[in-house]
Amino acid sequence: MAKPKSRTAVEPLAHFDLPTPHLFITSIAFSQSTLYLGTQNGSLLSLSLNPNPNSTPNTPPIESVSSSSLSRNVSLLRTVSISDSPVESIFVLAEIGVVLLLSDGFLFLTDSLLIQPVKKLGGLKGVSVIARRFRGTHSPSTDLTDNSSNLSKGQRILDKFGGVRANGVKTRESEQNREVDNVGVVVDALGQPVGGSLVFRKGGPDSVGDLSSYAVVVRDGKMELYHKKSGNCIQTATFGVEGVGQCIVADEENRNGEVVAVATPTKVVCYRKVPSEEQIKDLLRKKNFKEAISLVEELECEGETSKEMLSLFHAQVGFLLLFDLHFEEAVDHFLQSETMQPSEVFPFIMRDPNRWSLLVPRNRYWGLHPPPVPLEDVVDDGLSSIQRAIFLRKAGVETVVDERFLLNPPTRAELLESAIKNMIRYLEVSRQKELTLSVKEGVDTLLMYLYRALNSVGDMEKLASSENCCIVEELETLLDGSGHLRTLAFLYASKGMSSKALAIWRILARNYSSGLWKDPVVENGVPDSSACVISGRETAATEASKILEESSDQDLVLQHLGWIADINQVLAVRVLTSDKRTNQLSPDEVIAAIDSKKVEILQRYLQWLIEDQDSDDSRFHTLYALSLAKSAIETFDSESSSQCPDDAGRQEQLQAIDIQRESIFQSPVRERLQIFLQSSDLYDAEEVLYLIEGSELWLEKAILYRKLGQETLVLQILALKLEDSEAAEQYCAEIGRPDAYMQLLDMYLDPQDGKEPMFKAAVRLLHNHGESLDPLQVLETLSPEMPLQLASDTILRMLRARLHHHRQGKIVHNLSRAVHTDARLARLEERSRLVQINDESLCDSCHARLGTKLFAMYPDDTVVCYKCFRRQGESTSVTGRDFKQDVLIKPGWLVTR
Repeated sequence: MAKPKSRTAVEPLAHFDLPTPHLFITSIAFSQSTLYLGTQNGSLLSLSLNPNPNSTPNTPPIESVSSSSLSRNVSLLRTVSISDSPVESIFVLAEIGVVLLLSDGFLFLTDSLLIQPVKKLGGLKGVSVIARRFRGTHSPSTDLTDNSSNLSKGQRILDKFGGVRANGVKTRESEQNREVDNVGVVVDALGQPVGGSLVFRKGGPDSVGDLSSYAVVVRDGKMELYHKKSGNCIQTATFGVEGVGQCIVADEENRNGEVVAVATPTKVVCYRKVPSEEQIKDLLRKKNFKEAISLVEELECEGETSKEMLSLFHAQVGFLLLFDLHFEEAVDHFLQSETMQPSEVFPFIMRDPNRWSLLVPRNRYWGLHPPPVPLEDVVDDGLSSIQRAIFLRKAGVETVVDERFLLNPPTRAELLESAIKNMIRYLEVSRQKELTLSVKEGVDTLLMYLYRALNSVGDMEKLASSENCCIVEELETLLDGSGHLRTLAFLYASKGMSSKALAIWRILARNYSSGLWKDPVVENGVPDSSACVISGRETAATEASKILEESSDQDLVLQHLGWIADINQVLAVRVLTSDKRTNQLSPDEVIAAIDSKKVEILQRYLQWLIEDQDSDDSRFHTLYALSLAKSAIETFDSESSSQCPDDAGRQEQLQAIDIQRESIFQSPVRERLQIFLQSSDLYDAEEVLYLIEGSELWLEKAILYRKLGQETLVLQILALKLEDSEAAEQYCAEIGRPDAYMQLLDMYLDPQDGKEPMFKAAVRLLHNHGESLDPLQVLETLSPEMPLQLASDTILRMLRARLHHHRQGKIVHNLSRAVHTDARLARLEERSRLVQINDESLCDSCHARLGTKLFAMYPDDTVVCYKCFRRQGESTSVTGRDFKQDVLIKPGWLVTR
């Protein structure tokens, strides 16, 4: 058998002792608040039972209840004599108001009030057992008032008992219609098994009864309640001393009855089923949480409890477990309650009175737990209870404190940490629910309190930087005083308080030491392949730039631009060029606010204005060109001076400048300057030229002179300064005049300023473009000092090319004349073509006879009268073809030679 449990499923209701000595009870029956007792001397007693006395629930066990207090709930009504033999069985047929008795092998019949004389049923003798049958769905109705006219009253009563074999005689119902129950298996009214077998290893029971979902077993002065489905022993109650003799149990005919009666040979005790809610309360008072949960699960499985009841139970168990220092289990139950409000845990986090005190529902549930107090007080009170329990245990007094706490008492810090972590878990889940705004504010704000208590910086910053309902006024002092300025900055930013957030980031950037801080993305465990450990100053600048990128407050942006640029110029550029803000900043104000030393920032901003924003303001184009030109001059000078190994300090400074520039621009400054000078037409070329006039930026000068139309100066720079023959020849080709090549040749042969003639460049020019030059001019231009072997081949090739061009021109001239002659001949043939018209000829337009009328013929051989010709015109025939748009070419007109 299963081990008995401590559940109180039934409580004593009434107690009755037989009034006559040496009178013993042999049978018992119970129906409609009336108790029938059969005795050894053949008497039948009827007792009146009060099933609902004015008594408090959870009555103590019968051993501690006086017989006088229970005897008031039952009274003797009447006694009748049945026979001289013991009454073995009593059956109450309440439907027809009849009591059936078995005594000395005979059946006796009397009314339920014991007023009418007792009758013996004839024709039956030697009866040893009689039992009532529950009919199946195909069996006749069990309504005991449904009598057959051809049967005696006793026979009809026996038929209602089931029509089974009595004294060896079958009833008329077929044997195959009867239902065969399995012994020891709990079944329903249809014979279907609904529970497991009850196996009694220490001897069989004296009697078995039925009480709701329990099987009642009595033996040796004890009553045991077993759950029908699980077979577990729920409760054990003693109603007689050991060895008291045969015990009997009687239950109500209604299978959902609430009262059961048990009897020893000399007394009767009635028990009433304790309501499920009272059972749960009793278990919770005893802190038997597992048994209470098991009971609720049974009720839920049987459909005997509502969702509201389940939610109330889980909330109540959660509060009891919380005060019992089982915080994880408490929150598990809180989360299973559908009706519990998150505001109910607010008093455990913040002392009353506070902003949310009025939101806390004054719901005490069953009143089994104390009023809410802060978690620190819960832990302190729980530790005091553990210490008292340890002291009482040493004194031999049993307590209800958890055995684990007694064997290994926890520390205050451990309990408080567990309480805070599990309260955080509950609030985090509650954030996902549909809550009112005020409750959301309380949840998020108190969640921040708990994170701060654990110094969980990552969680604090994650909550502050995400969408939240935190009340800033409640957290400002707390976070500022505890030094969690980063969290406070994130919180300010999430609430749109950008100015305060930026002020904090500026302070942090100024006060951060050289130590390293992890990126918040990495701290929060978000996977990011680009995440790395960066300096605290970089972090502050990065977070501040995120705020400024979305801000349209120009004064605020420019106020914090400087310190961000000091830390990272790339971040400063992102702030200025962000497309996240609704209104862009004023370019003039931005340019005026940029530090003159931060040249790269200015250049990148101007580049963004010109290339990305398509600005056509000539001021910005000129300023950009001047800034690039100045940087290019400085870079050229620094590269020239870097070749001097004496100035080591200067080299280090220049290297530092290069590193900063590379962080913004990927291409060299001269390359960017050259591209911009060539692509833009809106800058002031003269102003830029004035700046670089004394520098060595010859290619840039060439671009500017070209913009100004100074062709000679461009050729001089390309040919003589840069000695880029290919570029010089290409520029001549762009000019498109032959004299440009002659001018370039003259520069090669007479470079001036004491420079030696560039004979190789001259030969290259003559080789590439000599055919287009006048040989006479070339010969006149050639210097007498030029070696003959360098120019002879080229001059000879020029003369041959000249002769070739002359002869080729004659051939083309003669061919052109032949084509002209053929065209004239074809035109003459066409004009001399004859058309014969007779009386039958018709106009192709109006279809009138031509006869002797004037007519015209179009190139497509269509003939029309003169009237239609005037209407059609010269260029369009009757077919609709326009000869001006669609020229007609006949094969005979083509030149065949």
